[in-house]
Amino acid sequence: MKTRHLFFSMVMATIVAVLTSCSTPKDVAYFQDFNQGSSIVVQNPVEIKFKADDEIRILVSTREKELSDLFSLYANSGTGGGTESSRGSRYTIDSEGCIRFPILGKIHVAGLNRQELQETIRDMIIEKQLVKDPIVTVDYSNLYVVVLGDVGAGRVNIDRDKFTLLDALSAQGDLAITGQRQNVKVIRENYGKKTVYEVNLCSAEDLYASPVYYLQQNDVIYVEQNNKQKRNSTVNGNSTATPAFWMSLASFLVGVLNWF
Repeated sequence: MKTRHLFFSMVMATIVAVLTSCSTPKDVAYFQDFNQGSSIVVQNPVEIKFKADDEIRILVSTREKELSDLFSLYANSGTGGGTESSRGSRYTIDSEGCIRFPILGKIHVAGLNRQELQETIRDMIIEKQLVKDPIVTVDYSNLYVVVLGDVGAGRVNIDRDKFTLLDALSAQGDLAITGQRQNVKVIRENYGKKTVYEVNLCSAEDLYASPVYYLQQNDVIYVEQNNKQKRNSTVNGNSTATPAFWMSLASFLVGVLNWF
């Protein structure tokens, strides 16, 4: 009687293991708490602010080419700090957060966003009565974030003022099916201190409320592999998690019981 009871228990355990292994994962789909008709308040948009060592391009356009050339590094080769292209002169922000701009001299740009810097340079040109109606364009040159882990790894260039975590991940082709979506890490450095944040992509509320939903230059995004993928790197791999393993184990135990 005890043997039958033990045999029945093993069969039931095997069935449960098989059904569990065939169940649909609940940690793959994004935005699981975001249903039709629902709404979520997104945190205030955070624009990219310039920092030391950033590279930017600045182009000043006027009605006359000669006046435009006054604000070009190419035409003012004695001014250091950058190179010239059709998109404007390229400047590297120094450790003090400044650039040296032709005619205008030293300008502090750290902490400004793209629009603010455009207006600052335009106002300085007008105040000095150099040009009445200049058009100033500021573009990002080498601003990027780094994506690592179970996703298309690499650098992703920032191409807009409000650059989000979803922008970076989609640019790399999205997470692999084996990537963990519930604890995507974002590492951010501020004033020499690195802080790690975790974001749950399965929850729209968690994602849109995160302080790292809007990314900053040099942020590092890391997507960890799920447990199954980690086990593949071990000697036994995922053999103990397959239905075949449990069926074989049940057959072995039945054989042992019959022997006794």
